[in-house]
Amino acid sequence: MEVIRQISRFSARPAVVAKGLTFRYHDILAGASSIARDVHLATATRHKLQDQFTGPRVAIYAPPGRHYVEATWGAWLAGGIAVPLCLTHPHKELQYVLDDAQVAVLLTTPEHEAELAPLAHQAGADLRLLRTQERGVGTAPGVEQLLANARPPHSLAQWPDACGALIVYTSGTTGRPKGALHTHGSLAAHVSALVDAWAWREDDRILHALPLHHVHGVINALHCAHAAGAAVEFLPNFSPAHVWGCLMREEDAVTVFMGVPTMYAYLLNAYDAMAPAQQAAARAAAARLRLTVSGSAACPLPTMQRWEELSGQRLLERYGMTETNMILSNPYEGERRPGSVGLPLPGVEVRAIADPAYDEDSGAASSDGVVARPGELRVRGPNLFREYWNQPDATAEAFDEDGWFRTGDTGVLDGSPPYWRILGRSSVDIIKSGGYKISALGVENVLLAHPRVAECAVVGLPDDMQGERVVAIIAYSGEPVTLEELQRFTAGELPAYQLPRQLRIVDGLPRNAMGKVNKKQLVRDLFAVEPAARVRDAHDLDHAH
Repeated sequence: MEVIRQISRFSARPAVVAKGLTFRYHDILAGASSIARDVHLATATRHKLQDQFTGPRVAIYAPPGRHYVEATWGAWLAGGIAVPLCLTHPHKELQYVLDDAQVAVLLTTPEHEAELAPLAHQAGADLRLLRTQERGVGTAPGVEQLLANARPPHSLAQWPDACGALIVYTSGTTGRPKGALHTHGSLAAHVSALVDAWAWREDDRILHALPLHHVHGVINALHCAHAAGAAVEFLPNFSPAHVWGCLMREEDAVTVFMGVPTMYAYLLNAYDAMAPAQQAAARAAAARLRLTVSGSAACPLPTMQRWEELSGQRLLERYGMTETNMILSNPYEGERRPGSVGLPLPGVEVRAIADPAYDEDSGAASSDGVVARPGELRVRGPNLFREYWNQPDATAEAFDEDGWFRTGDTGVLDGSPPYWRILGRSSVDIIKSGGYKISALGVENVLLAHPRVAECAVVGLPDDMQGERVVAIIAYSGEPVTLEELQRFTAGELPAYQLPRQLRIVDGLPRNAMGKVNKKQLVRDLFAVEPAARVRDAHDLDHAH
């Protein structure tokens, strides 16, 4: 809602660019005002408030573009909670979200009406179609008039920060996905912090190719841009050739790009296949970008190094989760340290609960000279979600007795000055072998430096002697690689106890929409065993690093 409060400052500026059409902020608000009236009519007589801060859930199934943005703003103007749906999920998963969130209205475009009508009916939701008429020209009503036309005719000041705004579902890697409910207050706190930290401005133009059902694409790349009055140019999906084409365009130049590590890897591969003249244009385009962010998974060091060689600037890595939004970030100005996720964003507190199982050598000196041992990261601040939707027990277990959120990730302060470094998910990325704790991500980064290793996942498998043995799952390019070759390659970079003891070759690693590998499922599929229970998974977290 904070985004809509700011619209009067830049109502005539371009807000959304999609399929060759440009829509200004007041165009989007006009569509949102109309949608708000539809949502209100659909829910006024049958939606029962659970409390004064919880409005009707409004699911959104719309392609990237103005329909999605209008639907989100329309849900808010009607006092509702937006629930974005994944366009690539099978019907079974969509039905689960509709039922679990107790959705009252499902907003979609006409081409999806026949497909979604049975799902909406089963969930008891009212299916409403988003208007298809194209705007982008003409004179728009004033902002206050548009807001007054929305029903109910609330003043924006009447939405308390405690009101629910957005339910984003986790990836479901340790159980069924859970809906993380964010309030208008948590979104405003997060957006404000990132707009300042990453120096968003009105004349920015972000090329948006991320899914719109995760916080990376929804909040970082969309709502932050609009809170600053910037333009969001949507792509229907990620295509390396299309992205390079947009970046190389000099008119309406793109200034910001955000992606997951696999996107940058694909962009680099496409660059390698270009003719020399094209490569020169691509280097110039990458150098023009004001900000390039990598997230949702740890970026392999070779990918970071190659992007810096190409563009002249280092990718900005940050760390966050569905439940917390962004927590840590490398600085916009200052040292962006490879392999690190920087320092807490304004208003956010972070600490690690030290694990005594780590030896002294695994620690790092903190700013006061004290050795910081790795431990589970915990966080608190105004950016945190309010609850897992309708799961009070899971919500309670997600926080410790002092109100800190348990991230389930292992981290450590490292370097000088100390930055936070993520060692991985405590449940799958920390391998216990021979009395040592090993960061799978650290081993992966070394293996990925091998010139014929295209993709890599390191896991721990049960071992009678060592507890767990380090196993490398590799997709290679060119000639095959052998275990002995990888051991020789890593011997100069890793201690002996971290060297892979087993190798599995695959054609490619299965990834979800955000480029993440579900290692637990990977172990089950490839080795027909259950991953070792390293820690108690109290809740299912969607790792958005």
